[in-house]
Amino acid sequence: MGPLPLDVPIPGSSFTDLLTAIGSGPALSIPEGTQIPVVPEGTTVLALRYQGGVVMAGDRRATEGHLVAHRTIRKVFPADRYSAVAVAGVAGLAMDMVKLFQVELEHYEKLEGVRLSLEGKASFLARLVKSQLGMALRGLVVVPLFAGFDYKDSQGKVYSFDVVGGRYLETDFGSTGSGSRLAKAYLRTQYEPDISEDQALVLAVRGLVSAAREDTATGGPDLDRKIYPNVVKIDTDGLVEFSDDVIAPVAEEAVETVR
Repeated sequence: MGPLPLDVPIPGSSFTDLLTAIGSGPALSIPEGTQIPVVPEGTTVLALRYQGGVVMAGDRRATEGHLVAHRTIRKVFPADRYSAVAVAGVAGLAMDMVKLFQVELEHYEKLEGVRLSLEGKASFLARLVKSQLGMALRGLVVVPLFAGFDYKDSQGKVYSFDVVGGRYLETDFGSTGSGSRLAKAYLRTQYEPDISEDQALVLAVRGLVSAAREDTATGGPDLDRKIYPNVVKIDTDGLVEFSDDVIAPVAEEAVETVR
C-alpha cells in the first residue's frame, strides 16, 4: 500500500476509516440489473450465557440453493482474546467481514493501548453490517452473532444483529441463520439461568441438533464422517475452542436425545 500521503488527515482508531482516507477503503457493489449468482451460504449459529462466561457454537454446513456446498465450513471465529464472532449468510462475504473485524480490533488496541470495550466491539460490528446494506438488498446477506466476556460487569454477553446494522443485547441466548428460530425455540424450553459451563456446552450442541432436525440447511453432527460443530467458550481467562475429542461424546448424546 505504501506510505500515507502527506495531505491526508489521519482518522481515528478505525482501520476502515484509515483505508477510506487514503482511497483504499473496502468497496464492493453490484450494478443494477446484474444476475446474482448462487453462492455458498452458512446456516445456523448460536450463543448462550452460563455462570461466568458464554458459549458460542455453529454447525458446519454451507448450502448452494438446495444442495450441500460444504460439510466442514467454520462459522465461529475468535474476534480477539475475549470475544468471538459467528456468521450466517453468504460465506465469502462473511469471511471477509470477520477478517476485517479482527483487524479493526487489533488496530484499535495498538493505537489506543487498551482493548475496546465489549459494547464498543459490538457497536463496531454493527457498523460493518450496515456497510453491507447495499449487498443485502440484492440478496447477498451476512448476519453475525457476537459474544464475549465483559470485564466491566464480570459476565458473558451475547449480541445479535439485523441486516440493517441493528444491534441487540440478548438476555440469555441468541441465534442467527436459517435454523435460528428452531434453535431458539429449543433453548427457550431448556435454558436456565446460572447454568454451568458443561451444561452450556451440552445445550449449545443440542440446540444445533434440534435445528438440524427440521431445517435442511442446518447440518447436524455427522458421526460417520466425524464432523462436529465448532464450539468456543469465553470467560475471565479468555477464549478457548473445544476440541473434537470433547465435542464428540456431547454430539453423540445430543443426536440420541434430541427428537
